[in-house]
Amino acid sequence: MNIQDIKVCVLRIEGTNCEQEAYQAFKRLGARPEIIHLKQLLGQDLAEGEDRKLSDFHILMIPGGFSSGDYVRAGAIWAARMKAGLKDDMENFVKEGKAVLGICNGFQVLVELGLLPGFDEIMADFPKAVLTTNDSSRFECRPTLLKHENKGNCMFTSKIEEGDILMCPSAHAEGKLVFPSESAEAAYQKLADNDMLVFKYVDPDGKYAGYPWNPNGSDNNVAGICNPQGNVFGMMPHPERVMDREMHPDWTRAFPTGLGDGRVIFESVLEEIAKRF
Repeated sequence: MNIQDIKVCVLRIEGTNCEQEAYQAFKRLGARPEIIHLKQLLGQDLAEGEDRKLSDFHILMIPGGFSSGDYVRAGAIWAARMKAGLKDDMENFVKEGKAVLGICNGFQVLVELGLLPGFDEIMADFPKAVLTTNDSSRFECRPTLLKHENKGNCMFTSKIEEGDILMCPSAHAEGKLVFPSESAEAAYQKLADNDMLVFKYVDPDGKYAGYPWNPNGSDNNVAGICNPQGNVFGMMPHPERVMDREMHPDWTRAFPTGLGDGRVIFESVLEEIAKRF
């Protein structure tokens, strides 16, 4: 398949605010993205010709924002609506090897859906983890440095060398990944054993560090994980906001040439989908 034939569903509901940046990220790389409201996949309150099928797409992108006001928990309402009407479609989508990307609020949705971490099943009946309130109890909006930990499992980072460090801005109030205390140690070991750790927060020396380098206090500095199959990926920082070097806060000093750090994530998944289909 050619990249220009890859169809991307950029999903939105009330409260999302990063769908346009996500759309542009895929569009600029030659793919065929479309911004789709959840109701179009659910077949609710539509005019003729507005309905869409998830199976028609190759990539599902769940962007950032504050879906449904982040009431209950961040991403919980969006996830509940998707699970109620699209559970089978979502499971089939993942089984077929298609790609699901969740950024910030989208990562929260994937965890609430039970698609991540996905240890024992494609979509768990109940969440196995949560992205909870930052340790600072504040909305954290700052550049964050991410060390690539994956050894090749994640299709979204196939073009990034293990150990490389990317800068992607964070902008969230609930980004701390937490597993139940009685199973947390085993969960993190399982993430490592199955090559599901993708990004960790580090300081400018590439060392794991606390606040402010880890903006939310996430255990083990985890910033992004994938499922065991590598085709469902969630991360809190925003790669779509650094597609170009000029979008980096220090671009005049650190980026006299080259591209933005976030671009390679979108390039990776498009190349992998093109190979698979």
